[in-house]
Order: sequence, then structure tokens, then C-alpha cells
Amino acid sequence: MQVTLEKTGDLEGRIKVEVTQNDYLDKVNKELKEIGRTRVIPGFRKGHVSIDQLRRRFGKEVKSHVLNEEVYRAVIEFIRNEKLEVLGEPLPVEVKEINLDDNDYTFEYEIGFAPEINVTLDKEVSMPFYTIEVSDQMANDQDTALRERFGAQVPGEEVDAKALVKGAIMELNADGTVKTEEDAIQVVDGIVAPMYFTDKDQAALFLGKKVGDKVVFNPSATCNGNAAELASMLHIEKEKAADVKGDFEMAISEIIVLKPAEHGEEFYKEVFPGATFTTEEEYFAELRKMIATQLAPNSDHLFSRDAQKLLMEKFGNFELPAAFLKKWLVARNEGLTPENVDEEYAKMEQSIKWELLRGKIAENLDVKVTDEDMLGFAKSIAFQQFAQYGMTNMDDETLTNYAKRILEDRNYAGRIREDVANGKLFNAIKGQISLEAKTVSLDEFKNLAQAK
Repeated sequence: MQVTLEKTGDLEGRIKVEVTQNDYLDKVNKELKEIGRTRVIPGFRKGHVSIDQLRRRFGKEVKSHVLNEEVYRAVIEFIRNEKLEVLGEPLPVEVKEINLDDNDYTFEYEIGFAPEINVTLDKEVSMPFYTIEVSDQMANDQDTALRERFGAQVPGEEVDAKALVKGAIMELNADGTVKTEEDAIQVVDGIVAPMYFTDKDQAALFLGKKVGDKVVFNPSATCNGNAAELASMLHIEKEKAADVKGDFEMAISEIIVLKPAEHGEEFYKEVFPGATFTTEEEYFAELRKMIATQLAPNSDHLFSRDAQKLLMEKFGNFELPAAFLKKWLVARNEGLTPENVDEEYAKMEQSIKWELLRGKIAENLDVKVTDEDMLGFAKSIAFQQFAQYGMTNMDDETLTNYAKRILEDRNYAGRIREDVANGKLFNAIKGQISLEAKTVSLDEFKNLAQAK
């Protein structure tokens, strides 16, 4: 089998494969014999069909299959051995039915070459890097949230914005009197959480109320008529809850309010497991570090967007084998035709260029994703998921095992690899260029991000 390359343009070419009978005959005969051995063929005993009969019945199908398989494999091996950088996949120049009477064949495939890309990243390239300033307000808001998270629920005297309210809930008639009929809905041990009401006017009815007070409210309005929530609140079946639209009266018997945790060594250790500091000043310093860490991905994200834009402007003016890529898109996507592919290609062109430019930069900077990188990133995801439920002190073994389960999902692992690769790439870019460090407020940062 002879494979040759002919350049048909700066970025396009044809691979020609010349096949003789010796290149494929043994494999064709082997597959024909396998068919005779395994298939039930009418008029013949299984395993007793002559090779000539098999060739007459299945020769065209088998020969076509073997030729396609062997020729395509030869093309791929040629590309690999010659270290050709191609885009997309080789496309057959002509799809035609083979003639069984022929012994020798010639096949041709079109290919598109990746363009040569020259990228120079050095200190002459300068970019701003924006860090969000951790304000006193941020620190105080975070402190308030943490004190509430680690606080305790205690009896209260008055309903506030975050109180739970317990008491008897009675269905009312249209005239506002308590319904006493047999089918009346009456809950003696009811509990409501006004903070979660979707209708804030309904929540406001409870604010400031005390034990012994009565509140007339509309349960359906508190949850947009959600049958499941109504059923839970009124201790009834979902089917019945769907028809509940009227007012109810709640006689308040108990108010549960949230008492925030107090500053002190015990609280500091709950927030920061293993902490050795004991003063409020040290606590707020650590809190600011935590907030800065939480905000850091925003800075990285904005930098990556700015860097991609700058790099494309400086180095993305190379050509692509557009004619070939359009043919390849039509061949690989239902709904695309030579008549409508131009519009789709125009949408994809910049993305294709960025992928090539990104790959070249990664090659130049030796950016590679290791198994350790993947596991570390998955552990950070695991930590964030546990933290959502207040579990911030998980041991390393638990995080590692959870991370490994995350990576078992191939689709999820693929997205993680992409995120890790991007993170490592832009970190490497930071080390090559000049960064202008700029500290901005959160509002200033939002304006920058929205403007871009």
C-alpha cells in the first residue's frame, strides 16, 4: 500500500492511497470464512459453504468494508508518522461503489492543515490584574452570616424577620369567623416560617407579633399556591391542598428566634477549625483572608477574558483552511449544507482560532494537566459542596474519596479537565507577561466586568 501527500494549497492537501490486491486479499478471505463459520446460510450446512459461494454472496460487502477500514487506517497512520498537524478529519474526495472485478484501487482524501502560529509572550506584553478590595462592610456582613449560621434557636418575645412561629392554625369562613364544620382544616401544632414566604406582604403580617396574638393570613399566597408546601403547612393531602385558597387564623403560642453566636474562642474555632487565635482582631483578619480567597476566582475570570481578547488581537490574524473546514462541517453535521454552511462557519471561526492559539501557547509554556491536578480540583469542588451544608471541617480522606467519585463521571471529569487546563494556562501566561496590579472596589469591579 503506497501513501503519498500532495499539497493543493498553503493549508490544504490530498492524501492518495494506492492499494493492490496483496494489501487486502488475506483479510477479505478471513472475514468471508468467518461469515461461513458463524452464519446460517439457506441451502447450506453451517460451516460448509465454499469460499467461492461466500465471495459471490458477500464479497462486495466484505471487500468494501475491508478496503474502507484498511485505507482509512493507513491515512491516519500516515498523518501520525509524518507528524502532520491537521484540522478536522480526512474527507474522501469521492465516494464511489467499488468494482469487484478490479484488483487495484486508488483512494484520495482531502485534509486541512493547521496554520503555523507564532506567539511571543514576554514582559513587553502588559495587562492589568484587578483584585477586589475586601471592605469593612463585606467583613461585617460575612461575620453576621457566620454568627447566624453557628447561632442557636431560642424562645423569643416578638416575631422578627427570621423567626419561626408556632401555634394553632384555623380555617376561616368568608365572614372571618373560624370554620367549625366537620371538613374544616384545623392544625393544633402548626409552624410557619415567614422569612420563606414568597409574598412579603403575608410575611409582614407576622412581624412584631407576640405570644398570644392572632394573625389572619392566606397560606396559599405565602407559597404561590404550591400544593406540596400547603400540604406540609396545613397537615393535609396534596390533592386537598390544591383547592385551599381562603384565609386562616393563627393563634401564636411560641416564637423561636435565632440568637447569633457570640465572638469568642469557641466561635472562632467553629468558623476556622484548628484556629489558634483568640482575639477579635485576629478573627477579622482571618475573615478578610477568607473573603479574599472567595473573590479571587472573579479576578482570574476577568483576567482570562481580557487575556484571550488581547492574545487574539495580537496573534490571531492567521488564516484557516476555510474551504476544507466548511466541507468537513457539512459532512459531520445534519442540517448543514453547502448553501448554509457559510453562516455557521462565520460563528465558529474565532472559536477555532482561539483553540489553536490556546494550544500553541500551552505547548510553548509546557502546560499539562496531571492526575494530581484533576484530583486537587475535584477536592476543591467537594469542599465547596460540603461547605454549602455547613460542613467546613471535613478530613482529607473523606474529601479525597468524594473527589474520586466525582471523577468517575466521565462527562464531569471532562469539564474538570477543561477548567484545570484553562486555569493552568492563564496562570502560566501571568508568569510570562507584565501584570499591573490594581485594587478596586466590588462596584468598580462589576462595572469593569459588565463593560467587557
